[in-house]
Amino acid sequence: MRVFWPADAIKSDKPGVLIGWRNSETDLLIAAVLHDAQPRSVENALRVGTLYRDSPHPVTKILHLCGPAPLQILGLVNPKDATATPLSPHQIVAYTQPSTRYPSIVSSSYVAVAVQIVIFERPQTSKMQYMSLEPMALAIDDKTDRAGLIAPPFEAIDAAEKKEERRKEDLVEKLKLHTVIRYPATQMELNLPTIIQQINCSYDVNNLLQKNVGLVRPRPRRTLSVSERVVESATDLWDYTQLAFWYAFNEWIYPVVTKVFIYGLMAHRMAGELIVLAADHRFGPRQIALRDISATAQQVDLRLQQFCYWPFQYFTLRDSKNDWDSVTSNHPEYIRFYNSLWLVANDVIMGIAIGSFIIENADAVAHRVDKLIIDWSLDGLRRIISWLMVYPAGLKLNKDLADFLGDLFLWVIDYWSGCVTLFQPFFPNIIRFTGFASFAGASMPLSLASDIVSLITLHIYCFYVAAARIYGWQLNIIISLFHLFRGNKRNVLRNRIDSCDYELDQLLLGTILFTLLTFLLPTVVVFYFTFACARMGIITTKAILDTMLACLNHFPLFALMLRFKDPRRLPGTMTLTAHTLWRMLTL
Repeated sequence: MRVFWPADAIKSDKPGVLIGWRNSETDLLIAAVLHDAQPRSVENALRVGTLYRDSPHPVTKILHLCGPAPLQILGLVNPKDATATPLSPHQIVAYTQPSTRYPSIVSSSYVAVAVQIVIFERPQTSKMQYMSLEPMALAIDDKTDRAGLIAPPFEAIDAAEKKEERRKEDLVEKLKLHTVIRYPATQMELNLPTIIQQINCSYDVNNLLQKNVGLVRPRPRRTLSVSERVVESATDLWDYTQLAFWYAFNEWIYPVVTKVFIYGLMAHRMAGELIVLAADHRFGPRQIALRDISATAQQVDLRLQQFCYWPFQYFTLRDSKNDWDSVTSNHPEYIRFYNSLWLVANDVIMGIAIGSFIIENADAVAHRVDKLIIDWSLDGLRRIISWLMVYPAGLKLNKDLADFLGDLFLWVIDYWSGCVTLFQPFFPNIIRFTGFASFAGASMPLSLASDIVSLITLHIYCFYVAAARIYGWQLNIIISLFHLFRGNKRNVLRNRIDSCDYELDQLLLGTILFTLLTFLLPTVVVFYFTFACARMGIITTKAILDTMLACLNHFPLFALMLRFKDPRRLPGTMTLTAHTLWRMLTL
């Protein structure tokens, strides 16, 4: 038999009555110990609802959360008469002492059954503490847009993830069929979720029963003294004054403030929704939206979605105050709400510091950015291409092809350099705009920097795409000609390599083209490798900026603080510590 006993109900030697739930013949959970109370009076009070008076919320809801078992008397504790017997033969009699670490059950109807006492720390639901068999889920699925459609960049990824999940689920089901020994779940294991829920509700139930325990142990009330009457009169006068001020505030000030706030919130919500719709708009079913290609649009979209979602989170949390603290369904929403608020506050604070620095040093920052653009993306790339045209690192490249590709890329760089020169006078203003945008948060200059890097290095991306296409086409042609050189061909319908008889002129032409493209391949590979390295450097830079943005937007700062401050507010599992010497389990 298992008896779940709260740790705060052990250090007392007063007689009392044990109140709790009987989940089965072998599972008892103590919710409260009513000291100096008679069992008959407590039983009648539970039956007529006397112990449930002045309940802040409906008692039926919290009792429904605790499972089908009713709240009842489970036995006696520290009876004055050693020969006292419980009201029912299934009830227990236990003894506790301030010096003992666990209760001792000295008499019950289970004398021939081993008794296992599980001591648990009662979660304080007023501090949002609770126990759970599963970790709390804090992530929000944000891959789908408002229309329920998946963005094109994530469609293939999500489909592959779902397919892999289904494959793993099918594999797990097959493994279950091949298990040699399968033990059915015992009644104790089936009762564990209900017991966890009862432990979470025991704090509120205990407070309610302890508040009304005086109704089952009446005590004569003495009359108030003169000094106590004076204090009570002064307290009543102060209460009346507070009530008058509160009435005036509710009747004259609060309605005006509320309407102004609601109108402002509605205007903000409408503007936010319009901007979000513009950022998410797609001109076709397979077209990409603005936020899919711009980090700034994605950041603005994220912030506006948070601002639009905050009122719903606030109303959800406000409505949760009208319910029992033992209802833990809104606790993840609480952590999400305050985590996002905290992240936005930190983002704005850091953004103000960064923006102030950028605005004060706009000219110096613009000069530094201009120098970096010219040195790295224009002059540096021009030097590398010129180096590739004159046997780089001693490599024997095809000079004609290298000169052709080099002249082509250099011509594009010169044209792009002219375009950048036209925008150079506007660089200080762009930097100042970035500084003013920083007052919306440090994430704004990071997202703007990511977009500026993408725009400034657009020519490098074009070079990479062109070199990759040329390399891919040439490699595919070489592979096809190699099959021809061996007397084979690729069967597209059956997706295999078949033998084929070629004529002499076909073999001769194929051999010549194969030799020609093979000797030209190193030159193309060198250019492709150069632009691929440049593209990887740009991707690395954007990845660093995106990582910083992700930390500013999604770092679980509030959850980590709760983990260090009060780990019981973020349950992930349970730990049972066995004490064989004391024949006790600690939960």
